[in-house]
Amino acid sequence: MKKRSMFDIIGPVMIGPSSSHTAGALRIAQIASGILQDQVTEADFYLYGSFSETYKGHGTDRALLAGILGYSPDHPDIRYALSIAEQRRVRFAFIPATLEQGMHPNTVGIELKSHSGKELRIVGSSVGGGEVLITSINGIKVEFSGEYPTLIVEQQDRPGVAAHITYVLAESNVNIGTIKMYREHRGTKAFTILETDESVSSDIIEKIIENKHIYHVFSIVL
Repeated sequence: MKKRSMFDIIGPVMIGPSSSHTAGALRIAQIASGILQDQVTEADFYLYGSFSETYKGHGTDRALLAGILGYSPDHPDIRYALSIAEQRRVRFAFIPATLEQGMHPNTVGIELKSHSGKELRIVGSSVGGGEVLITSINGIKVEFSGEYPTLIVEQQDRPGVAAHITYVLAESNVNIGTIKMYREHRGTKAFTILETDESVSSDIIEKIIENKHIYHVFSIVL
């Protein structure tokens, strides 16, 4: 059973009326921005369940934009996120969608395009108290929260890739809390997601990506 801290009870330090509809939504967008790793030029937000019903009144729209702009949940400029995004020439849209079977009622699908042509789609849910669960990256089902420093490795599903990742981290004295692999089909594109006890430096990431079967490595630290 997960231990509950004082912050689980009183909620996160944040701007906005709802930890689920503002802080949680912002963190999902923060993770999306961290994976894209580029300046966002277009953002479409597909809102499911209660997000689609209350996104204006609860500030979910501003929170999502603030997340892709790189703001933290307690940043005072969250309330101005719509106008800031417009000033930065980010095209954005909020699209109410029908909740699908098995979806959490606070779910958002985020589609991003970047200045250099990168594209990303992730799906995440705000599960309460500002906590989130990412459930899909570019169509591949995953499951991670971003609660701890998280390393996301986009790779080809080949023997030895996971061993290479863990070897580099062990050699660099980085302790792995959890490690999971997600793939669409055997031998195709996959994601290895690792939660670590500390953030992983760019030097370590460069060593990981030396493997020819690894495409990208993303470090998420909320």
